[in-house]
Amino acid sequence: MSSISKHVTVQIAKRSELHTFKVMPKRWSVERSFAWLEKNRRLWKNCERRLNTSLQFIHLAFLALLLRRS
Repeated sequence: MSSISKHVTVQIAKRSELHTFKVMPKRWSVERSFAWLEKNRRLWKNCERRLNTSLQFIHLAFLALLLRRS
């Protein structure tokens, strides 16, 4: 899990930015990716005992998505 947290950066919106609407490209791509993952029933509940197993199923889900689109 430590290798995953090294690649994550947290951005906190300023108070004045909360009242304006604008499309955030990074946020949109993350939400789109989560929507694609939600289509896989296996990933709805995380019942795996090991983190590595869960990550492998996420990789398989994205691989299946890529194969369907090509």
